[in-house]
Amino acid sequence: MAAFGAVAIWTGFILVTRYSERGTLLPTDLAALRFAGAGLIMAPWLWRVRHRLPSLPRMLLLALCGGIGYALLAYHAFALAPAAHGAVLLPGMMPFLVALVAMVVLGERPSPGRALGLAIIAGGMVCVAVEGIAPGLGDGTVWRGDALFVAASLCWSVFTVLLRRWAVAPWDAVGITACFSALIYLPVHALLLPSAIADAPLSEVLLQGGYQGFLAVIVALALFARAVAGLGPTRMGVLMALVPASGALLAVPVLGEPLTPLTIAGVVFASGGAVIAARAQALSFRR
Repeated sequence: MAAFGAVAIWTGFILVTRYSERGTLLPTDLAALRFAGAGLIMAPWLWRVRHRLPSLPRMLLLALCGGIGYALLAYHAFALAPAAHGAVLLPGMMPFLVALVAMVVLGERPSPGRALGLAIIAGGMVCVAVEGIAPGLGDGTVWRGDALFVAASLCWSVFTVLLRRWAVAPWDAVGITACFSALIYLPVHALLLPSAIADAPLSEVLLQGGYQGFLAVIVALALFARAVAGLGPTRMGVLMALVPASGALLAVPVLGEPLTPLTIAGVVFASGGAVIAARAQALSFRR
């Protein structure tokens, strides 16, 4: 139940964020709501564990990669490209990019089976990229959104590898990312960035604030941690491969966004490659 709850929330993140493009709030507002909500919730935890936190430069780098960089790039991408592209290029690309960053930063080398899975994921990215540059699709904006999705996924991948290298506990990472992102970003948003929060309906602010700042950050991580404890990281990794497929498929009835053959191929490659990579990694650990 925890695993499917986490998958459902991360799938909902794709749909709710893409839906925001039809409302009043700007991508900069979504980031502000995310950091304000999560930062307020996690501040007591961060204070409680302050004695074991990494150095200030490391915490700032984690906030810039996993917080501000990821959120701003992803939110702006959803304003330009369809939800199905986000499903493939955000959660779908992360296993590939995490492995790539780990090779550079940690010197890790994937096993042959995992390398095959990662290559299949890359094939999914190629399918979506080809569609993104197709003439007449989204008036030329989709390829820019796709590029932002890849950049956001890369930010999160760097964040993930740094957490492993510095041995930061999951909840500490959430507290650091949420609170330091809020401290850095909220004053800049209030003084310098465009905002439509004052003009947005209260229902829209509550929906996006509750989902972005509470469900997608706090509740999803709690469910993910519980699922990993009960099922193990490999099975949970396989189940996370459902996110690209469920996000793309649900975008059809929820958002009215059609699936093209290239998008379907991208989803199949991203989800299938993630399953193969996760199972291959489990076999290498057993050996």
